[in-house]
Amino acid sequence: MTPTRKSILVANDDGIFSPGIKALGLAMASLPGVDVTIVAPDVEQSAVGHGITIRRPLRFKHTASAGFGEIPAYRVDGTPADCVVLGVHLLGKPDLIVSGINLGPNLGDDLTHSGTVAAAIEGLAMGVPSIAFSQQGSADGEYDFAPSAAYAARLAVQVMERGLPSRTLLNVNFPRVAPGGVRVTRVGEHRWEDTIVTRHDPEGREYHWVAGTSTAPDRDDPDTDYGAVQAGMISITPVRLDLTARNLMAEVQAYVPEV
Repeated sequence: MTPTRKSILVANDDGIFSPGIKALGLAMASLPGVDVTIVAPDVEQSAVGHGITIRRPLRFKHTASAGFGEIPAYRVDGTPADCVVLGVHLLGKPDLIVSGINLGPNLGDDLTHSGTVAAAIEGLAMGVPSIAFSQQGSADGEYDFAPSAAYAARLAVQVMERGLPSRTLLNVNFPRVAPGGVRVTRVGEHRWEDTIVTRHDPEGREYHWVAGTSTAPDRDDPDTDYGAVQAGMISITPVRLDLTARNLMAEVQAYVPEV
C-alpha cells in the first residue's frame, strides 16, 4: 500500500518575499511524503492581528518569482488570516498549517496583534493543527533562518503524527543566538508601553506616530516565553483559544442583575 502523502500550507505576515517564509517553506518541502503550498500576503502585514477582509474582493495570484522553486506559491492582497481562508478553500484542507518564520519574536501580549499568530488561529478555526514560528534578529538586524527552519520541520513532523488538542496551537519563538535548548513555556507578561509622537507635516497639519517601549515584568522567569528566549532557549508555548475566565464565572453570576 502506498503511504498517504501529507500536505502543509505555509503562510506568514511579512509577505511572500520574506526570507523567513522562504526558509520555512523549503524546510517543509524537504520532508519526505509531504506536499507544500505557500499562500502569503503580497506586502508586509505585520501587527494586523486576526483581521478578515469582508468589504472588498481579494486577489489570489500564482507567484513564480518568490524563490520557492517547484513549490506552488500564491500571493494575496489581504491579511494573513485571509491567506489561510483562501488557501484552504481554494486549494484544499491541509494536514498542517505553519506560519512564519516571522522577522522578530511574538511573545506575551504580542500574540493579540501578531499577524503570524493570527494565521495559525485561523487555521484552528478551520479545524487544522497550526504552528506559528518567530525569531529574534541579531543585534545588527540580520537573521540566520536555516537552523530554525530545520527545527521547525522536525516539530512539524511530530505535530502531524500526534496532532494537537482542539482549539490549541503552538507558538514557537527562536532566540537570536544558537539555542541552548528547548523549553515549553507559558505566555508571559511582555507588552509594549505605547506612546504617541505628534508632529506636523509641511502644511502644518498634525499627524501622529504610535511608538512604544518593550517591557516584561517577568523577564527573568525562565518558564515564560520571553524569559526562555532571553535565556537563549527555543520557546514553545501551547496556546489555547478558550478565553473564558472560568474561575470568575460563579462570582460574576452572583452580582449580575436579573432581567
